[in-house]
Order: sequence, then structure tokens, then C-alpha cells
Amino acid sequence: MLIPSIDLLGGRIVQLVQGEKLRLAFDDFEYWIRKFSRFPLVQLIDLDAAMRSGDNSELVKRIARRLPCQVGGGIHSIERARHVLENGARRVIIGSALFSVSGVNSGFASELSDAVGSEHLVAGIDTKGGRIAVKGWKEQVAFTADEAIPQLEPFVSSFLYTHVDGEGLMGGFPIETARRLRGLTQRHLIVAGGIRSQQEIDTLDALHVDAVAGMAVYTEVLAV
Repeated sequence: MLIPSIDLLGGRIVQLVQGEKLRLAFDDFEYWIRKFSRFPLVQLIDLDAAMRSGDNSELVKRIARRLPCQVGGGIHSIERARHVLENGARRVIIGSALFSVSGVNSGFASELSDAVGSEHLVAGIDTKGGRIAVKGWKEQVAFTADEAIPQLEPFVSSFLYTHVDGEGLMGGFPIETARRLRGLTQRHLIVAGGIRSQQEIDTLDALHVDAVAGMAVYTEVLAV
């Protein structure tokens, strides 16, 4: 299944290359809301909140009340997760708050799961050079997705794995990585980073893996 993404930065819908270089920006929210309204799930990320440089809370609320969204970016507390869910999100994506320099923050994951329900939680695992990246992809911790997934499985309903090295480049997602990750968990698995074609999405679907696409959608390389 294709999950289109909406990334918010500075009050606009944007597409960044590897989380850093601005490639595209749009102000026509109504156009994209209408375009994505037929999808069963849309990914909505507040990049300002993820980078700790502000937030787009009102835009997130506006979009999440009109589209079926999983929302991420700067969600690092139970209170914030509850607030986002109360404002229309179907699920929240928790990334940096799940990790510390010493490993997986399983205590926080357990508390969050008890508070809002595992069915509302997506563990966001983003990697650069094979290591997990946090805080808007600006920092890394010294362990891998393969180590994190089994520890987080009891507390979440889904995993979102982002291959940051390919993000925004439309070079294709490493299918063997998806195959390996699929073998690590029984939970819903979503991957992102470089996805560019329907054939690729179909290949992932055959592995029971869903695909997030952004750049390929906004440049119309991938028809939606």
C-alpha cells in the first residue's frame, strides 16, 4: 500500500533531500488534501517540531481532522501524544524519545503504550549509515534497527523505518533491508526513503510492507 507523506516546515508543505536540502515547497494545502483524500492512511510530519525549531500545530490539527493521518515530529511525551490524538490523528509516530545513548528507552515506551494504547503507536526508526538517527536526523545513537525492533515490539502496533541515506533522492528503497526487517517483527511495517515507482510499491506489498512516498509523488514521477 502507498502512504503519501505531507512534511511541514515553516508553514508550508515541503520535500527535503536527506532531511537537509529544500527541494520543493507548496502553499496549496487544499489541493493536496483533496488529492490524498482517497488514501486510507496519510503520513503527516511536523519537521519544525522534529528539529526543535518551532511547530506547525494548527496546520497539523487542520489536516489531521480532514485526512486519516499518522502524525510525527517532536512527540516526546505522553501529554503531547494524547494532544495529537485528541486533535484528529489516528496514530502517533514516536522516534527520538524512544532512544538514548545507552539504548532503547523501553520504560518510556511501556508508559506511553499503557497511556494511549499500543494500537495508536508507531515506532519511528530512522537510520543513516546503518545507525539510528534522532533529533531531526541531526544526531545518531550507536545501535541499529535490528537491535531496536525486538525491544519495542511489545509496545507498538507499527514500525516506520526510514532509510535516510535515500530520502528525497528517488534512488529506490533497498528491498533486502525491507525483507530483513519484515523477518524481525509481526507488527505492521512501513518503510520510507527513495521510493520511486509502483513496481517497487508492489514488490514491498508482496512482502507485507507498506511504502511511504513523498518526492516521487510531488514531482509526479509516481502517479496518485
